[in-house]
Amino acid sequence: MTENKIILIYPPVAKPCEPPAGIAKLAGVLQQHRIAFTALDANLEAMQHLLNSPVRESDTWTRRACRNLKTNLETLADGRGFDNMDRYKRAVSDINRIVYTVARPEGVQMGLANYQDEHLSPMRSQDLLKAAKIPEQNIFFPYFSRRLSGLVEKENPNVVGFSLNYLSQALSTFAMAGYLKRISPETCIIAGGGLVTSWMRAPHWQNPFEGLFDHMVAGAGEAPLLDILGISTDCPYSIPDYDNFSSNSYLSPGFILPYSASSGCYWNRCSFCPERAEKNPYKPVPVPMVIKDLHALSARTRPVLIHLLDNAVSPKLMKAIIKNPPGPPWYGFARVTSHLTDPDFCRALKESGCLMLKLGLESGDQKVLDSLHKGVDLEMAAAALKTLKKAKIATYVYLLFGTAAETRVEAEKTLGFTADHSDKIGFLNLAIFNLPAYGPEVQNLNTSDFYDGDLSLYRNFEHPRGWHRHRVRRFLDREFKRHPAIAPILRRDPPIFTSNHAPFFIKTSRETA
Repeated sequence: MTENKIILIYPPVAKPCEPPAGIAKLAGVLQQHRIAFTALDANLEAMQHLLNSPVRESDTWTRRACRNLKTNLETLADGRGFDNMDRYKRAVSDINRIVYTVARPEGVQMGLANYQDEHLSPMRSQDLLKAAKIPEQNIFFPYFSRRLSGLVEKENPNVVGFSLNYLSQALSTFAMAGYLKRISPETCIIAGGGLVTSWMRAPHWQNPFEGLFDHMVAGAGEAPLLDILGISTDCPYSIPDYDNFSSNSYLSPGFILPYSASSGCYWNRCSFCPERAEKNPYKPVPVPMVIKDLHALSARTRPVLIHLLDNAVSPKLMKAIIKNPPGPPWYGFARVTSHLTDPDFCRALKESGCLMLKLGLESGDQKVLDSLHKGVDLEMAAAALKTLKKAKIATYVYLLFGTAAETRVEAEKTLGFTADHSDKIGFLNLAIFNLPAYGPEVQNLNTSDFYDGDLSLYRNFEHPRGWHRHRVRRFLDREFKRHPAIAPILRRDPPIFTSNHAPFFIKTSRETA
């Protein structure tokens, strides 16, 4: 029987501030079954490659950015940048400027968290196949051709898996897979991750990539990977393995530990939700196992921060964390529930290490919330914001504009609610609604193509009450963002890294101390 040797790859481009949790989960399963593997954060390495590449074009800003690169990286790594927002913004913008300037002559609009090719679209399967056929045209080719050929020669893998989660990773993933197919055609190539899942859960999915990927996996990849390797198991779960990543130089002041205590959403009732559209079931890890994992991983990786990745951290898990704090500070998404209006509960949550909760409020109008089946009561939300503020837990509030039930009137109510509670909101995320292409609500709307491509996950729609995207955007830009109570909140938001870096400002901010 041939010995299995696996390479797991997290491709560029995604925020290079913490390790890939999906790869770590797969690594944990392979480690448990004593299967040899290498886990590669190619996203971080590719970004480091670009930052050290020659800069062809130069202006005053770019020259300054190149001259101060080492200092700026150290500013983010040692935490000094988080003592002063202006210093942080300058460091991040200068680092991002180098990436942008290096990529621009290659026809790529790129930064630390985005990737747009002027000629190829990740929404078109033919463009993705073209990226695989001509990998030399990818901006990261000098990096990944050397790295992959070296790994293939050293490890002689029989399986290589790519974790493809974001559109910004798609073109580079296909370029890397195409190059791998060229140099090692006998190697089994697997594609999984969030974006692959979304593609495969589309009702009319027909795989256009059979000649490139030997397997494509929707949902959790642990059991399918073991099945591909010919290993049968009743329980594919094991503690994630971050050993391949713990010494990496991420753009953060220490190691951030990402951890998923569940997949799917325990509420799972919201209209227009991609989780519902893709029929992703809610699968929680047993709470005692979560607590055990967090303690073990904290002891092993010594994180400065734990990032809970759940769509919503359940009250049951919060109670368990209160009783058994993991040690390091933590943050994550939560639903507005009565627990967050309880002063004793919130104080205990703070004592457990909770620095920040991300709250998907979406709207400041109760009728809009009810139409979206959010299960959120505005009076309860107001009480929760007040209670969390008093407990010194910061809030990162998410608002969604342009849904089918909203008009300018309701949007103004959201503005009013936000302004009225501005002293209790730490950070804000403003988004314009995108209609999932395959949700049950689509049939009730007059829709058209949102993107030109057979892999587009969204549809444009004729708003039933005339509140179209350009009007929403104008309202946000001219009124909402300029409101004197709201503008200071938006200025606090860390550029590019947003909620991933926000907790580091909480520990140093006088406003939330």
